[in-house]
Amino acid sequence: MRNKSAKSAVKTSVKKFVSLAQKKDPGAEEALKEMIKKIDTAAGKGIIKKNTAARKKSRMQRFYNTMKAAQ
Repeated sequence: MRNKSAKSAVKTSVKKFVSLAQKKDPGAEEALKEMIKKIDTAAGKGIIKKNTAARKKSRMQRFYNTMKAAQ
């Protein structure tokens, strides 16, 4: 059950970040930092694999950079 809540928190933070980034909201950077923190926590506890965590963070950072450059 603990793993499910942690995975759900990661998914929720990803969705929140993506929606803010698409709206070009200034809070997207804070949401990115929060999302990375949740992903790192889940990876540290072994809930998601370390490579999966790195891949998610990389993709979201790249997405944020492209949205920021498009402004």
